Amino acid sequence: MKTLPIAFCFAMLTAYVAAQSPATSVTPTPRLTFEVASIKRNVSGFSSIRVQPGQMVVTNRTVYSLIREAYGMHFFQMVPGPKIPSWIDSDGWDILARVPADAPLVQEAMQFRLRSLLEDRFKLVTRREMREMPIYELVVARAEGQLGPKIKRSGDECAVWGRARQAGTTPPPMPPGGFCGTRLGGTVGTPSGTLSMNGVELSNVVRLLGELTGRLVIDKTGLSGFYDLDLQWTPDTAATPGAPQATPGGDGVSLFAAMQEQLGLKLEAKRAPVEVLVIDSAERPTED
Repeated sequence: MKTLPIAFCFAMLTAYVAAQSPATSVTPTPRLTFEVASIKRNVSGFSSIRVQPGQMVVTNRTVYSLIREAYGMHFFQMVPGPKIPSWIDSDGWDILARVPADAPLVQEAMQFRLRSLLEDRFKLVTRREMREMPIYELVVARAEGQLGPKIKRSGDECAVWGRARQAGTTPPPMPPGGFCGTRLGGTVGTPSGTLSMNGVELSNVVRLLGELTGRLVIDKTGLSGFYDLDLQWTPDTAATPGAPQATPGGDGVSLFAAMQEQLGLKLEAKRAPVEVLVIDSAERPTED
């Protein structure tokens, strides 16, 4: 299966909900579903997911990408079974799915609803397994616990925004002249990578690092609360710690080196059991 761009994991629920581990836990009993959903094929080039009060709007997304969103999995945790048709990672779909207008936009609840839609309309069958894989642990790099110059605790405005996003409520207006949330620039093959985050927990950073490194990242920093950070690196340089940290031009820095120098955080290579999602079967839906 081909993979999606590394920024995909912030497409869903960006305006309202943290990327993982929301403060409000939702138990799927009874089974959570959308009130009504319309599904149609899409052959355009634009792709997005937008969550708004009362509805989720999907534009030209593949079933494969929707499974990743619904289960909160990284691409390296997805295991297509031998009978999975190729169209699940090539055909795009538009979905308009409605929930009560006053329903909290908590990530976990929206994920459960999306899972139900995939099971009901796409006849999706999956199972979970544990497999040992390489991972990274995110730790504070300096023995005294001091962080780097490009990370600090968030001010009141973005911290309030982050707490609202955690709770699945509409955040307050952005601070004048600034922003709260995540901005990711540059991908593999471009001259530079940039990441700016304001009013976010390290759980958000950890999930994005998983997409950037291709490994599960576990937070071992012991840091809590909301942070602002700015990170710059050259995506085409070292893919693993210890590899060359400069581009052929000599002016690049790897993600691993940038993490230590700019944030005072370090990615340590380990091995651990990782949960994977095996996709056993799926069918084309009836369009409506």
